[in-house]
Amino acid sequence: MQIHGGDILYSNLEYDPDVYYFLYIGDLKNYALNYFVKETLEKRFSGREVQFIAIVPDVCFQYNFSNILVINPVARDDMITNHTFSNIPTAPKTSCRISGPQFMSAVSKNETVLSLIETVLKNQNEIYINLYESLMEMNLDSLDRVILLGPDKKIARKYNDKIVQFRELQGIVPLIEGAVCRGVEELMRMTSSFREKWPDGIFVSGAFSAAGANSAVTRTQEEVSAKFTDDSSEYLVTRYIPHDLDPTVLAVVANENDVYIAGVADQTIVDGNRFVGSHFPSVTTREQQQKLKEYTRAVGKLLGRSGYRGIFGCDYLIDCEGNIFFLEINARKQGTTLEFCFTLEQNLPKGSPMLPELEYCAVMENRFPEGTVEMKENSREIHWGTYNYKVMEELVTNGYIPQNPYERETFQKVANGELVKDFVILEHLGTNLKVMPGTFLSRVVSVGRCRDDVNEGLCQGVGFIKQTIQKLGA
Repeated sequence: MQIHGGDILYSNLEYDPDVYYFLYIGDLKNYALNYFVKETLEKRFSGREVQFIAIVPDVCFQYNFSNILVINPVARDDMITNHTFSNIPTAPKTSCRISGPQFMSAVSKNETVLSLIETVLKNQNEIYINLYESLMEMNLDSLDRVILLGPDKKIARKYNDKIVQFRELQGIVPLIEGAVCRGVEELMRMTSSFREKWPDGIFVSGAFSAAGANSAVTRTQEEVSAKFTDDSSEYLVTRYIPHDLDPTVLAVVANENDVYIAGVADQTIVDGNRFVGSHFPSVTTREQQQKLKEYTRAVGKLLGRSGYRGIFGCDYLIDCEGNIFFLEINARKQGTTLEFCFTLEQNLPKGSPMLPELEYCAVMENRFPEGTVEMKENSREIHWGTYNYKVMEELVTNGYIPQNPYERETFQKVANGELVKDFVILEHLGTNLKVMPGTFLSRVVSVGRCRDDVNEGLCQGVGFIKQTIQKLGA
């Protein structure tokens, strides 16, 4: 089918009516998860080819991916304003990150997307939409025969709320001492009263925050007033605990009794609360990992009783004395999901269901599929680390690293002993782009037999990425 309309920044879609399609709507950095969804659906539609169409907000120089639609109204408006919305731009095109709600809203009302769904449904009974995160602004599932492969949107929103988590998880997991308040005046009064009691700092978070946005470790009242200004918001105020370990547990909920634990990884956190990557296996002790899994299973059962079905994660910290504290639920897929798929694929018996298949069965059937098994040991001795290179100031790209689609093969080769170590640089935006603050420029994944080799690969990959950018006017 032909793609028309200035609201589509890029398309290489080739629609075949003989193929069964599903849609992926989300960031390009999660594109490879769809291969596991494709394999899941192929098991259920044996004899028919399954493919996916990816609708993404990432503005790149070029795309080494099939069946892509790019929708980014913020970038489009900037290009129009600066006269770069053409085939021969006179200035760098803009690549910027937009919020999940803004992107989902734009996709849901996009005429090209609606026409695409109508066309696909002429040749198949339903169309599934695979999401990284279930958001209220995604309303395409209100259309007949459109089905979301993910958690219920209302339930996911409820449990992504830090205030709800703090209230409902009392007595279930070890929470950090804290309190809830509303408005800036009460926030200032509360943090001031805790300042002497908690000399290491006070962590303040809005009800919804992620990757360091709308939350901060504060050590002065001036930092609180500068960061938090919404007088209508509720805030969670907790004691900041100095620590070196930030473990995260990835899991799947099928019902109120069945919770699958994918594994434990260590997050890399900078500036107190900004996530930039992960490492596996975790350096936590076997006993600590057992506790982390127990707590996560308890959270999963709470989610299951509420009707949540699908992938989620829980973040924790471990203080200098070895005490575990719960930080938050991520009621969505999280940053370790793709790499855990690759890890499970190498460590579990051949043919075992992967995470997207577990989620599919959880959402559609309230159960896990036959043959479901958790990873007990890292028998293939796979170590990996990730680094998300996010731009913190307005920059211009002056170099290009080809988009590498072979992360899965890298895990396979290290597991099989064909490689001792390797790293891949993924989803680099490309050259001649103006990149706005908050945008992911690229991602590095390093795989090896030990953490030192993994860190070496991450360091080299980040070094290559830095060579592709310069400050404006430099």
